[in-house]
Amino acid sequence: MTSINTNVGAMTAMSALRATDTRINTTSKQLETGFKVADSFDDASVFAVAQGIRSNFKAHVAVQSSLQQGLGLIDVSLAALNGLMQLSENLRATLIKASDGSLLATQRDIYKSDALALYEQIADIINQGSYNGRNQLLTSSTTVQFVADVAGRTVTVPTYSIEPAYANLGTGINAITDSTTATAAYGLIDPLTTTASASIAEFATTRRQITLQMSFNDSVMDAMKIGLGALVDSDISGNDALLASLAVQKQLTVSALSISNNRQATLVALYANPENS
Repeated sequence: MTSINTNVGAMTAMSALRATDTRINTTSKQLETGFKVADSFDDASVFAVAQGIRSNFKAHVAVQSSLQQGLGLIDVSLAALNGLMQLSENLRATLIKASDGSLLATQRDIYKSDALALYEQIADIINQGSYNGRNQLLTSSTTVQFVADVAGRTVTVPTYSIEPAYANLGTGINAITDSTTATAAYGLIDPLTTTASASIAEFATTRRQITLQMSFNDSVMDAMKIGLGALVDSDISGNDALLASLAVQKQLTVSALSISNNRQATLVALYANPENS
């Protein structure tokens, strides 16, 4: 049935056009934002879940930052201790030479001066072993805890005071006057290197603990990114193809609407001019 009051064809075409425009707007938004769920208007429940994942992800980022600080503190401490060990070997060789009983006093004084220079360099290394205002090699230092995971567990960076053994060595070097006192000073190197070696071992153990925890956290964060992407990320290539298809569909719908409107106009014109019948 054809009616001049109700254009069913035009109404159908308009309904299809509105649906197409809605899909075009949705697809365009996904292309512009890169998300199929960009806000709560797209999908309230999925958006809420995604926001929870994002919040948890930020917590993991904060944990990684804390662990990185701990790693920095340990690496600086280890660098200082390794430098101390190298200088201790040079100092050991110098004090052996100073222990030679055949040396003249002036010759021994030369070795003593060399030993004092190495000793002072060790002092500089110990004092420079600071990171972010902390130095784990001093008597005044304390253990430091860094957050290891989002549950609040921590990793403790230890402290090792090198100062007592270092101070004793300095006293021994300053007391050198002959081969006996030089030999005594030489014997004070071992307590320093023993303490330093123990420090290196424990710092290295803690460093491994931190790096393993950071690696695990990275794996968790990667999994969260993948999960979050599956929830909210848009298929860019698919949406691009869909948008092109919808543009063609809209053109066809507009053409159908035009045909329906023309049919109605033709009918009105026919009855407005009876002589044409």
